[in-house]
Amino acid sequence: MRNDELIDSVKDELERDPDVKSEAIAVSADDGVVRLRGTVESPDEKRKAEKDAKRIHATELVDNELQVRPLSSSKDAALRGKVLQALALDEVVPPTVDAEVKGGAITLTGTVKEQEQLDEAKLVASNIAGDLEVLDQMALTLEPNAHEVRGAIAAALKRNARARAKSLSIKTSHGTVTVKGKARSWEERDAAIEAVQSLTGVRKVEDHITVEA
Repeated sequence: MRNDELIDSVKDELERDPDVKSEAIAVSADDGVVRLRGTVESPDEKRKAEKDAKRIHATELVDNELQVRPLSSSKDAALRGKVLQALALDEVVPPTVDAEVKGGAITLTGTVKEQEQLDEAKLVASNIAGDLEVLDQMALTLEPNAHEVRGAIAAALKRNARARAKSLSIKTSHGTVTVKGKARSWEERDAAIEAVQSLTGVRKVEDHITVEA
């Protein structure tokens, strides 16, 4: 059975179970391993959802990641399920991305290794949210170090005949790169900042470069 067929079969089984709120559960599958994510109201509902998934003959293993907690809003739970389902079906978004929904506001959490993954997760969630707010609390685990940043700046300045990367002080912290120092021209300054912004893992650039008169 193909992954998409297994997903559909598990979803159908969950929908038929009156004790399980299937709309709040996201289902994904990979070579017989079924993953359940979402929110349920009790441990019993969590167990029943897993049992439903195991009932499908092509299911070899169930990775039950359903969260048990009182639901402040069934609409929030259903929206979270939709977002998680969309994230699970997107090939770019890693399974380490999670979503929380409260009062209709969607917050994306978890970790990604590339900026592309972060941007894709936000796009997917926004498509589901419509006019609702999507907050980003995801963390980039693959961050550039000072050596990588300096190399990128040196290459950019060399292309612009402005090879003075050594005059710049560079610090990196949690995706934020701080660049300090002096540039001989605005062209040199812009080339340095653009080089930093192009690096994977850079979420913010603190520009403290002064341009010499």
